[in-house]
Amino acid sequence: MFTTFIRNKQAPVRGVSAITIALILAIWTVSTNLKWIDPIFLPTPQSVWNAFLELIKNGYKGVPLHTHLINSLYRLFLALFLALLTAVPLGILCGISKYILAIFDPIIEFYRPLPPLAYYALLVLWLGIDDKSKVALLFLSAFAPLFISTVSSVQRVPQNRLNAARSLGATKLKILLYIIFPSCLPDIITGLRTAIGVTYATLVAAEMVAATSGIGWIVLDASKYLRSDVVFVGIILMGGIAILFDGIIRLYQRLQFSWVGKQD
Repeated sequence: MFTTFIRNKQAPVRGVSAITIALILAIWTVSTNLKWIDPIFLPTPQSVWNAFLELIKNGYKGVPLHTHLINSLYRLFLALFLALLTAVPLGILCGISKYILAIFDPIIEFYRPLPPLAYYALLVLWLGIDDKSKVALLFLSAFAPLFISTVSSVQRVPQNRLNAARSLGATKLKILLYIIFPSCLPDIITGLRTAIGVTYATLVAAEMVAATSGIGWIVLDASKYLRSDVVFVGIILMGGIAILFDGIIRLYQRLQFSWVGKQD
């Protein structure tokens, strides 16, 4: 029986995850209800749940909770869409031509390690405090990981695969569309996962600096009034949405690229 259980790869992993979550909830419930920790610093699960219900019913600062969620997701998806439209084609070109790469690589490598808030002040000065500056900041955050993963993937395309296509009379455009791009797509999706994580963290930081709506703004504003229950609601919502996005992408990877990482 034990051997059969081990052979099932998913059940043990999911079981461990479920036990971990249950243990964290149990420790949280016991420690807060027995007053081991001040509720200001760590509210009880019951108070967090009640705060969540209150936000659903009344919203926050007169704005419905779903409006805050939509505003945050709008900024996120718009920036990711623009990054995909620009970073992937440019990354393919830079992967093909070392001269084009020499033009853009120093620029991207210069700003990539910089903390987003370091240059966000400039974006606010140039574009204002509305969504333009936030989308620009998120776009820059998503662009770098997508660009780097695309360039690296293009450079790893086997040369014999390209030579075989040329020997069969394929044009440069057909090689690009039918050989290079499909070969790079798994790595591009992986880069998108990384970009979503970086961009999501940057979104929260941007909303905490200059915003009047969004989940990040709720967390910051609630912390000013020591509403730790609302802060925890915002944190849990952000984490849950991030897990949902990543799970959708991983599911797509398993369905479309099940062969990746497997040997013949």
